Amino acid sequence: MNIHEYQAKELLSKYGVRVPIGKVAFTAEEAKQIANDLNAEKLVVKAQIHAGGRGKAGGVKVTGSVEEAEIIASEMLGMKLVTHQTGPEGKIVGKVLVEEASDIAKEFYLGMVIDRTSEQVVVMASPEGGTEIEEVAKKTPEKILKVHIDPSVGIQPFQCRKIAYFLGLEGKAVNKAVSFIISLYKLFTEKDCSLAEINPLVLTGDGEVLALDGKLNFDDNALFRRPDIQKLQDRTEEDELELEAKEVGISFVNLDGNIGCLVNGAGLAMATMDIIKFHGGVPANFLDVGGGATAEQVTKAFKMILSDENVKAIFVNIFGGIMKCDTIAEGIITAANEIGIKVPLIVRLEGTNVELGRKLLSESGLDIQTGTDMKDAASKAVEAAK
Repeated sequence: MNIHEYQAKELLSKYGVRVPIGKVAFTAEEAKQIANDLNAEKLVVKAQIHAGGRGKAGGVKVTGSVEEAEIIASEMLGMKLVTHQTGPEGKIVGKVLVEEASDIAKEFYLGMVIDRTSEQVVVMASPEGGTEIEEVAKKTPEKILKVHIDPSVGIQPFQCRKIAYFLGLEGKAVNKAVSFIISLYKLFTEKDCSLAEINPLVLTGDGEVLALDGKLNFDDNALFRRPDIQKLQDRTEEDELELEAKEVGISFVNLDGNIGCLVNGAGLAMATMDIIKFHGGVPANFLDVGGGATAEQVTKAFKMILSDENVKAIFVNIFGGIMKCDTIAEGIITAANEIGIKVPLIVRLEGTNVELGRKLLSESGLDIQTGTDMKDAASKAVEAAK
């Protein structure tokens, strides 16, 4: 789960991580009042959306005037901001962060993620702050330091000093960076983060170390024990279908193709998308109903797929283990009776109760194409979508 920058900064501040003073505004009038209250020489107005690259797209502007801050906020609010992360469809700005501008002496990058291979948190740091870390890794990988943290002992001061020295910090700034990194790690572990990214981390003219920007992502599977974090979710920034899927226990991600996929098991779902691409098609979604889905969940999955007007064919690819093939068949039939399936339907069933599942489908009166195997079914789905 993602949250906005202003929410991330509020959390960071609670953990002792220094951030610029600011507040979120939902109207231009609120932005003017906040700017007036800050009484700063320079102000920054930042669009709040779940995407990076806002500055390059016109979503971050600096001003020295309260009146101009109001004008900037009025122009940003309601605008469609298009960045490299939003895609061409962009995102509508519903709120802005107004904060005092910082006297920046140097910019750095600091991030924390889970390294699945080592099963540890890895801290990444670079003196190349304010730029996309992917570009730094690609062009100058020697400018990125990675420090793995043993979860049994947590992050140690000597590791933090190593990071600070790598960034080129000196004197009192080293101790401030050590405190900053330890506080960030505490937040990361205590709140079940999957990503904490400070870009840029800055050293100010008076020697302070603070988070000029902050991005926090959280493990969806841990939200049940983090109600305080779950309250921060902005549903307007999320795909409505994906939210509905979560509520009924289905893994669903919208894509931009025209072949709807209904599969059980994440690995098989990925393989299904791959084989569709191999045959020249484009999947419209990733959809995993899971190993123990009910007929009701399968019906819901079909409704989600068919709500996409771009879908020209549906490929059902089921290997019945815990999930029984007759359950899938019942779900298909129920969905067809409730909402109708007006696009070609290609089904490949194998596994538990496969004969019963096939029998139910054959006697349903539905227009269904079957595949002898996964490859055959995928090629039929791609052809049908044309």
